[in-house]
Amino acid sequence: MANSTVGGTLIAPVQVDAIEDDEIGWIREARQAIRQAPTDYFKVSPARYWIDFLVSIASAYLAAGIYLSFPLGSWQQLVAFPLAAFWLYRMGSLIHEVCHLGAHEMPLFKLAWNALGGVMTLTPSPFFTRHHRDHHSRRYYGTPEDPEYVANVMEGGNLASIVGYTIHVLAFPGLVFLRFLLVPLTFIHPAVREWTLRKASSLTLNRRYDRKLTAADRRAILAVEIPCFLRALLIPLLVVMGLNPWTRIPLLYALAVATVILNQLRQLADHHFEGDGNRVDIEAHILDSCNFTSNDPLTLLFFPFSIRYHALHHLFPSMPYHNLKRAHEYLAATLPADSPYHTLDRPGWWSVARRTILGHA
Repeated sequence: MANSTVGGTLIAPVQVDAIEDDEIGWIREARQAIRQAPTDYFKVSPARYWIDFLVSIASAYLAAGIYLSFPLGSWQQLVAFPLAAFWLYRMGSLIHEVCHLGAHEMPLFKLAWNALGGVMTLTPSPFFTRHHRDHHSRRYYGTPEDPEYVANVMEGGNLASIVGYTIHVLAFPGLVFLRFLLVPLTFIHPAVREWTLRKASSLTLNRRYDRKLTAADRRAILAVEIPCFLRALLIPLLVVMGLNPWTRIPLLYALAVATVILNQLRQLADHHFEGDGNRVDIEAHILDSCNFTSNDPLTLLFFPFSIRYHALHHLFPSMPYHNLKRAHEYLAATLPADSPYHTLDRPGWWSVARRTILGHA
């Protein structure tokens, strides 16, 4: 498959939903049903992407502007803080959709998201695409090399691992900031540069993850490192120059932590995380994933853009997020009553997250 373009740099898209010869019958049946459906559920709506992005980023930056501008502890700041965190999280969640767009789909949107959102929040898509591709891989899903498999990081039920996971979440924004602020130092020696690319160029909390680098990955990382370095440098520089108060830095940190926490809470319930670290077949992969069809408040909060149909997304990674709900409803009405697909539904975020946190015993 051809590569995607982000800011002039090639990045392989995440699209791995072709029908395979060794698929279990009910998975093949579900995929064939979608492909034979009267509606094309793979058709991208550019207007939907742009509206979701522009509404999210405008709301995020407006709320963040109020939060950062008003006096410390003022009611305006207290009200603006959760709103800014929510909208930044919602805007940032679109990095997932950027990574799943096809080779030549919406290049201007990819560029706009990275320039206006990814660089400004130090979360550019080249730092996500590769490890998200590994998360969808049959080879890596559920193994220690899967950077998005929370069980690899937290090992639910172990108090020490939960505490360690929490500390890592709290430290993560600072680590990302330093990663970009220290970009020039990564070039002091080829070995330092190589370690940085492999171990410190993925937006994951899995410290064991070793990024597999292609030539396109290296170009993509370099393309966004320079503007991200300038963005990171600007934060302390404006304080030193007296243009921003010193409180700007802890305020930005608090906002970043809140956004990361929202993302990590969502990730606790993407899957059941019942893998033992060994490679699994496609059926175990899908059955380990969750669909949330209820509209309870926590599910709606943590799963923006219909990505709560997460098992369906793993069945069809290239299906646009705005079609997941309708595709799920079509499958629910079309597949036989005894299809295992129906068992993927979960009643709400907490029903899965509590088992991830407390363990499956």
